[in-house]
Amino acid sequence: MLSAETISLVKATLPVLANAGTAVTEHFYQRMFAHNPELKDIFNLSHQKSGRQPAALFAAVATYAQHIETPEMLAAAVERIAQKHTSFLVRPEHYAIVGEHLLATLQELAPDTFDAATSAAWAQAYQFLAGIFIDREGTLYALHEREQGGWAGERAFRLARKEPESEKVTSFYFEPLDGGPVMDFLPGQYIGIKVKPSQGDYQEIRQYSLSAAPNGKDYRISVKREDQGLVSRYLHDELAPGAQVALIPPAGDFFLDTQSQWPVVLVSGGVGLTPMMSMLESLCAQQPGRPVQFLHACETAAQHSFKGRQEELAENPWLTLHSWYNDQQGLMDLAPLRSQLPLGDGHFYLCGPIPFMAAIKGQLLGLGVAEGRIHYEAFGPHADL
Repeated sequence: MLSAETISLVKATLPVLANAGTAVTEHFYQRMFAHNPELKDIFNLSHQKSGRQPAALFAAVATYAQHIETPEMLAAAVERIAQKHTSFLVRPEHYAIVGEHLLATLQELAPDTFDAATSAAWAQAYQFLAGIFIDREGTLYALHEREQGGWAGERAFRLARKEPESEKVTSFYFEPLDGGPVMDFLPGQYIGIKVKPSQGDYQEIRQYSLSAAPNGKDYRISVKREDQGLVSRYLHDELAPGAQVALIPPAGDFFLDTQSQWPVVLVSGGVGLTPMMSMLESLCAQQPGRPVQFLHACETAAQHSFKGRQEELAENPWLTLHSWYNDQQGLMDLAPLRSQLPLGDGHFYLCGPIPFMAAIKGQLLGLGVAEGRIHYEAFGPHADL
C-alpha cells in the first residue's frame, strides 16, 4: 500500500493537473511516440489526432490522483481499461515505458511542482496502479488461453465473406485459418483486429463489436464505412474474401446479463446497434420468452442495418421493435413509450454516439429509471455520459 506521505504529495498536485488539462497528456503522447515509435503499432493514432485519447488519459490520471486513497472506487474503470488493454496486447514491459514518459512529462511541464519528492511519490503511485493492471490483464490473458477455442495473442483468421447490411454498414465473417473452434464471448463484447492498411504507415489494431451470437465456429463484425476512417475504409474497399487478418481474443466489460430474467430494452443509435444484435440473437436463442424491446435510431431508412433480421425475430410475441429515422420522425423520444417500457424493473443497454447516449440516459432518468439499470458502451476511448 502507499504511504500517507505519498498520498498527500500526489493529491497536492491535483490543482496543477486541473489547470494543465489535456496539455499534459498531449505532451506525454508526443514525447512517448518520439522516443518509442514502435508503440504506434499499438495505439490508435486516429484517436490521437481527434484528441479523444489524450482527453481520456487525462481524465484517468486525474481520477486516479483524486481517488488514490480509495483505489477500490476505481474497480469498474480498472476492469474496463484492462479489458481494452488485452485487445491491444498491452504487456508488462509497456507500463515501464509509459511510466517513464508520464513522469518526465510532469517534470518538464511543471518543474516547480514536481520536485524530487513529488516525482518519487508519483513514481510509487504509478507503480502501484500499474501492478493492479498487470495482475488483472495477466489473469485475462490466461483465461483467454484456457477457454475452449481460446488462444493467446494473435491468431490467424481468413475473411470468409462480406455481406452488406445497409447503405453504410457491411458484415465481415472471419473463420480461423487452423480450422479449430473459436472461444465463446459474452453478447456485447468486442474483438480486436490487426491489419496493415495500404494507405497507412503502421500496423493498426481496432476493436469492433461482435454482432452475432457466439457459435464456436466463426466471428462476425459489422463495420460502418467512415470516409475518414483508415481501417474502416480498408475493410470495406480492399479486404477481399480469402484475405488473412490477425484477431485478438474477445474482450469488454459491456455485456448482456444472460442469467437474469428481468425485461431488457436494447437502445441503439446508428452503428451502435452492432453489440445489440449480438444481444438480441443471444436472447432469442438462449432466453426465449424474456421480454425484450429493441429501440433503434438512424439517419434514414436506407441506413437501418439488419432491419429484415429484426423483423423476422419480432415474430416472437415477447419482442417489440421501435425505430426512428431522423429524416422522418426526428430524434428518439421515449416519452410516448412511457406506458410500454419496463421503467420499474427493466435493464436498459445503450450504444451509439456519445450525445445520443447522453440524451437517452437523461430521458430514462427523467422517466424514473434507476441509474444502476442503465448500461452503456462508448466506441473508442471511454467517456462518461
